[in-house]
Amino acid sequence: MAEDSSNGIKTFWAELPKADEDFIGAIRDWKNIQIAMDEQMIWLKGFTNEQAASSEIQQLPNFILYELRDGLLFRKDALVPSKKMRTALLWTPIDKALKLTFPISNNNFFGIDEKIDVKLKSSEEEQPAMALLCSISEIKEAIITIPKFKLEKLDWIVINDKALFMGTPLLSFPGKTFWSKDGHLLPTGFDFEFKNLSSLLQRKYNECNEDWILWSENGSVLNIKKENFRKLSVSSFRLTEKSQEWS
Repeated sequence: MAEDSSNGIKTFWAELPKADEDFIGAIRDWKNIQIAMDEQMIWLKGFTNEQAASSEIQQLPNFILYELRDGLLFRKDALVPSKKMRTALLWTPIDKALKLTFPISNNNFFGIDEKIDVKLKSSEEEQPAMALLCSISEIKEAIITIPKFKLEKLDWIVINDKALFMGTPLLSFPGKTFWSKDGHLLPTGFDFEFKNLSSLLQRKYNECNEDWILWSENGSVLNIKKENFRKLSVSSFRLTEKSQEWS
């Protein structure tokens, strides 16, 4: 379908080598995208203007985006077409065509056979914090002064010598804050390098949604059972602190 110049709607196609198929798992959740293959290349179409300009697209290796005009494919800002539109391709929705595959790396964050290179990067989008990780020794004196009605709105769990509090509003304690995305707890100010990986990772490693997946800035993770959280109170904090001293 050619561009409709009367209303400014653009039609985008894209191609990348078959060898780079794993990388397009990052956009598997874009259900408007159609995918097809020939002998050497993967073809995609159906991108919105926002998707065509997104960071997810820009970071895909060997990915070439075209604008379709009158049956010809133009690279971005090009005045001369690069090639003709491919015909006789068998198109399939991307979420149905792709298996859950990921780039291979030497990082094995999840302790299983599959090895997934997942990185976090700084994000300019502000997200509300819903979790706080802080040192127990730094807050043990202050927490007993907090009114009960503020504490009972929060759940908490002990992670080594630290306490992870969840809920809103959070307490004004020193520590690291996190925001929630598809069951992941990401450090505030950070997001996945490929944003759409969050739901893929959630379905693959936390299908039953029983855990919170806590991330650090360097990409390491910790799975925390939701059922192990308890309501926050001064008494539960003191009992936990005492049990740590005895252990």
